[in-house]
Amino acid sequence: MRLRAPATLFFIFLCVLLSAFFSLHLSHTAIFLSDRQLRFHPPDLTARLKGPDSFNHVIRDDFKELGRLTRHVSSIQGPVDSVSVLLPNWEVLVLVSPDTPLSPHSGESFYCLFPNNETSAANFSGVLPFSNATAFTCILPKGNRRHRPFHQPVLTKSSGKELGVISAASVMPRWDFLAYESFSTEIDVVLFVKGVNNRLGINRSPEEFSCVFGNDVENAVRTPVTSSMQEVFRCYHPNLTAVIIPTSTAGKIKVSLEINREKLVIPSVAYYTLPRRTPSNSNPKSLVCATTMVYNVAKFLREWVMYYSKIGVDKFILYDNGSDDNLERVIKEIKEEGDYNLERIFWIWPKTQEAGFSHSAVYAKDSCTWMMYVDVDEFIFSPSWLNNSQPSKDFLQSLLPTSSSKSIGQVSMKCNDFGPSNQKKHPAEGMTQGYNCRRRVEQRHKSIVLLDAIEHSLFNVIHHFGLNKSYYSWKDLPLEMAVVNHYKYQAWPEFMTKFRRRVSAFVADWTTGINPNSKDRTPGLGLLPVKPERWENMFCDMKDERLKELTRRWFGHQTPEGLKMAWQR
Repeated sequence: MRLRAPATLFFIFLCVLLSAFFSLHLSHTAIFLSDRQLRFHPPDLTARLKGPDSFNHVIRDDFKELGRLTRHVSSIQGPVDSVSVLLPNWEVLVLVSPDTPLSPHSGESFYCLFPNNETSAANFSGVLPFSNATAFTCILPKGNRRHRPFHQPVLTKSSGKELGVISAASVMPRWDFLAYESFSTEIDVVLFVKGVNNRLGINRSPEEFSCVFGNDVENAVRTPVTSSMQEVFRCYHPNLTAVIIPTSTAGKIKVSLEINREKLVIPSVAYYTLPRRTPSNSNPKSLVCATTMVYNVAKFLREWVMYYSKIGVDKFILYDNGSDDNLERVIKEIKEEGDYNLERIFWIWPKTQEAGFSHSAVYAKDSCTWMMYVDVDEFIFSPSWLNNSQPSKDFLQSLLPTSSSKSIGQVSMKCNDFGPSNQKKHPAEGMTQGYNCRRRVEQRHKSIVLLDAIEHSLFNVIHHFGLNKSYYSWKDLPLEMAVVNHYKYQAWPEFMTKFRRRVSAFVADWTTGINPNSKDRTPGLGLLPVKPERWENMFCDMKDERLKELTRRWFGHQTPEGLKMAWQR
């Protein structure tokens, strides 16, 4: 009996171990939902992630061939094409084919269903403007974070954990090794890819790559890459007669980048589009446009748009990096209130500010002559305007070169960084009125660039672009001619949102210890959004109320309750 007891216990332990292994295997291969079919077509691309220098914030996996998923979902009609991408902070981006009849604004709830039957709420984010894919985001459940590689979820309207069938679960590509967007000009294709040129100033040769067109990698059409700079790659258009387009893809042609030596095709959610052609009867170009990348700036936008539209900006293009503060509604209200040409481009991709600006340079080239790159907390003004009782649309134009100085392709202005100015919350009367104390030394600069002057690679460092130096030069404006009021260090509830994520591809997030002496960081702050003592009085070397007085004169009016600015609601 003494010998049989250990043997019995060992047998029981072995049975439990085998049962657990079998259950784990089933959890990866079988999840039952209900009775309607949701079909996922394969991304068709295989990849092996290499290179220790990649700017990565999540653990990497090898990508094996992504198979076809067939799942039954009771609440979504018919076959659905979808692919998911793992974003930072365990956020999952789910892109649903435009051919799928979804109603994200109907008030219905959506969920992401993951292996192991874990679910999380799927929130509608927007519609990608160039592929027309519907985007949802959800959080990867903790139970799924322990299993490598990560697998793609199912989008469903049911939060229940019914069982269903999964065949060949697909590996989920990562945000930092991905071809994520493309744009076709009349002469070439501009492809945006993360995970190749990972260090600022170090770019691999174009000869190392090819653009790959087609849903079948083996039979795809390849064209040479002519430029490799940051996340931007330019290549020739494909011969469409040679591209095999499966009927299941509804005529969509996937495009990606191949690393030639390794014969490695990068996972892609980008699709090729035919080149845009400018209509012969198109409207004349706007002289000055403004582009910026934004996140949750709804409360600031009205002041920014009203100010710049009065001094010469004809068109505004906002690259929305996933705002959830009703920005789209505010944009609609602003356009209804006045004659504002305001366009929102849903740009969900994280840490892609440079790429977004490069995109704007080709996207807006047919409609804009000069492009101003300033954020919604940055206001250009000239001391020479201080005596003007009213703003003029000629003001910004006066800062640009005259027709006799055609060789100047970019003008830049230094920035004055303003502090919290004793504000504890966002001033209702606006930034230009609420913040009046700044640092004494000018910081950085912002630019207005002639789009025709930008070099072929579309290189930029946010504050300025590289120019075609064979024809164009760069001019710095003196402080007495123009300056940028940058309301950088605002009231703490507004400023702490900067810890969420820096939008530049080459600037470390503030919650990491990388590059602690960067000018992008704030003196006196650590790695966490902890309010320093005396924050309200920091960064205040001198009072500067020039723009405050000027905007009060231009946009203020008296009411029974006192002075009110035009943008106050």
